[in-house]
This record gives sequence, C-alpha cells and structure tokens, in this order.
Amino acid sequence: MPHRHPAGHPLHPDSLKEKQRALRDGFPTPLTLRVHRALSWLRRAEDEANDGDVRFILLWIGFNATYAGDVGLALGAEIQRERDLFMRFFTTLVAFDGKHRIYDMVWQRFPQEIRVLLDNRYVFAPFWHHHNGVAGFADWRDRLERDRLAINSALARHDTATILSILFGRLYVLRNQLVHGGATWNSSANRNQVRDGTALLGCLLPLFVDLMMDNPAFAWPMPNYPVVE
Repeated sequence: MPHRHPAGHPLHPDSLKEKQRALRDGFPTPLTLRVHRALSWLRRAEDEANDGDVRFILLWIGFNATYAGDVGLALGAEIQRERDLFMRFFTTLVAFDGKHRIYDMVWQRFPQEIRVLLDNRYVFAPFWHHHNGVAGFADWRDRLERDRLAINSALARHDTATILSILFGRLYVLRNQLVHGGATWNSSANRNQVRDGTALLGCLLPLFVDLMMDNPAFAWPMPNYPVVE
C-alpha cells in the first residue's frame, strides 16, 4: 500500500492546498504555476489508491510540474538531461531543507525500498539500451555497480541531492515504461517497482511542494508552458 499522509497532516494534499491559498498572493508567477499545477495532480492522485500504475503517472506529472524539464530530446540524451535537471532541482531543495526532512524521509522511511530500486536492472537505463541493441552499453553491469558505489558514497556524506538524482533516474525509466506503452497495465512483471516508486513519490512530492512554497524569493524559472492569453 502506498503511504498516504492523514488528513490534517501538514503535508496532506488538502493541507498544502490551504497553505497555497493563504500564501499565493505573494508568489511570483513561475512559482504560482508550478505549485498550482503540482498540487492539482497530487490531489487527483489521492483518488487512485487502488491503481498503482495510474497513481504513479499522476504523481510523476505533479513532480514534473515542479521541476519542468525540456522535452523532445533523443532517448539517451533525454535520460541524462533529466538526471542533470534532477540534480539542479534537488540541490536547490536540499539547500532550503535546513531540518533535513528530505534525507530523514528517504532513509528512515524507505531505506529498503530504495535499495531494491537501485539494485533493480529493469529500471536501469543502460540495461535496456544494451538489450535494445544500442552500441556501447554491453558494460551495463559495471555501470550499475558504479551507481551503487556512488550511492554508498553519497549516503556516507549525507549527499541527499546525489542520492535523489540517481533514485529519480531509476523512477524516470519506470515512467517511460508506463507512459510510452512499454508495460502492461497492472502487470505482475513490474509490480514491485511501481509499488515502491509510487510510495516514494507520494511522500516526497508533498515535501518538495512545501519547500518550494516556503521559499518564494528564489528565482524559480518559468515553466515551459506558461499561461498564454
């Protein structure tokens, strides 16, 4: 079962919406759009507790609204570009997270799920590049081991931004499988990664939005699709 914040909890979607209504007059336009859009998808995801695939997709759209990456790149470049965007976004959030809420949530609530995801070759992009015949990825096992070493090093340094960028790189592969028709709905083949990915997104996305609302003075960039009259 994906974790859900109880009603009245500061990170429950409805509580975040109340906070947004109270603060939004002081938000610059880019932050207004990002938070409003992210919360709309986060709140919709609350209605899909029994459909992991749909809930994951809805939560990912909400997450995408917060960091708003470019679209239209080739697959290999796209995955690396997204990881670069993740790193910048997470570095910003971690700098604002003086109470270390992200790190504590990641490693106190989900250590086992994260380790399983990071060891899972089926959400590791080089594994699929190799099996799809892309040259240069026969060493995917070595790459997976290097990622594992990077995670252990980041964990020792409490480098939350690096941990999250690698973790979300895995979730991005799962996102592609679902959104691009690379998986069957409710398939038993990917249930574990959908279950764990959904649980992680369901807890981390509200925290990301909360940190963004607490820092309206930061120069949040305009989303790719602003409102145009």
